[in-house]
Formats: sequence, structure tokens, C-alpha cells
Amino acid sequence: MLQQALSCIKTREEEFSKLDAVTGDGDHGTAIVTALSAAIKAAEKATDYKTMLSDMGFAVMMETSGSTSTLLGAFFLGMSDTASGAELDAAGVKAMFAGGLANVRKQTKADIGDKTMMDALIPAVKAIETCESENIEDLFSVAAVAAQKGAEATVDMVAKFGRARNYGERSKGVMDCGAASWGAMFAAFDYGTRMTRNADDTERG
Repeated sequence: MLQQALSCIKTREEEFSKLDAVTGDGDHGTAIVTALSAAIKAAEKATDYKTMLSDMGFAVMMETSGSTSTLLGAFFLGMSDTASGAELDAAGVKAMFAGGLANVRKQTKADIGDKTMMDALIPAVKAIETCESENIEDLFSVAAVAAQKGAEATVDMVAKFGRARNYGERSKGVMDCGAASWGAMFAAFDYGTRMTRNADDTERG
């Protein structure tokens, strides 16, 4: 899932940086690629989810800088707080993502409607939490849809956080770069989960 997310983000790196350049520094694409690369490198050494997510969170925060790494690192660390064991069921996935969001909320006061990454992250996690299916694929499927809708909604919003808030009404008309990249990540998680299932089915078949 993480490799799929990094591949997707790399493909759209320039797009995310261009979105950021409208009202920010123009480096979001580079920042999110660097952060995910650090997370994947750290993940390769762990043998269970709790350790893996903790290592990922600290690696992102230690090896990169800026709000992107702070919030992504906090997300992984929050997931680690609620993770256990080497296997996950639907309930475990729900708990992990809820924990990740809860920890991100400790780092930022941004909420839905503020034109930030939270416009994609919050709906995605809520979709996971409220999905009645016990199939993990279904959880990521609804999360991907919710994250994308949340990202698209930022086009008509006025930015209230970061440098973008200084643009006021002029920040309207473009998607928030953070929401766009998180929307892409959840879409990649969905795709990666389905590809893993297909690979397992092929191996068993």
C-alpha cells in the first residue's frame, strides 16, 4: 500500500507542487515524496504494525521538515498507538486510522471547510469508521471516495490556515495541495489493497 502510494505521489509530484505554488511555497510535491520515501525505508525493518508505524512516524519527522512531515508523522504515530500484532482485521484498521486522525488533531486546529489536508483526511477516516463491512477492501474503497470528494470540495473554499490564508478570496478556484495529495494516497491505499488480494488469490489458485 505504501509503495503504491509513493508511486502515485511521484507521478503527480509536479502537479501537487504547482497547486502549492498558487498560494504557498510550491514545494508540496517534493515534500510529500520525501516524507513517504522516509516512511517506506523505515517500514522495511519492522516485523509488526505497532513498531512499523512508530518507526515510520519518527523517520518522517526526523528526516524531513515542514508541516507535511509533522502531520504525516503524527498520523503514523497515532496509528501506532492503537495498533497491535502482525495481522489486522476490519476493527483493527478502524482503530488505527481513528488513532492517526486523533493524533493529527493534536497538531492542528484545521477542520473540514478550512481548505487543508483535513478536508480529505477527516472524511476518509470517518468513512472507514462508519463502514459496516468487515472486508478491509471495502473500508479503503469508501475512504478513497470520501477523500477525493473532500479534496474536490476545497476548490470552492477560502483558505484559513498557512500562507494560503493571506490570499483570502483569491485562494478560491484551486484545489488545496494537501487535500489533493491525501486524496491520492487514499486512492492508492484502495488500489494497493485490491492488488494484494488479487496477488494472494493468484498464489492460492
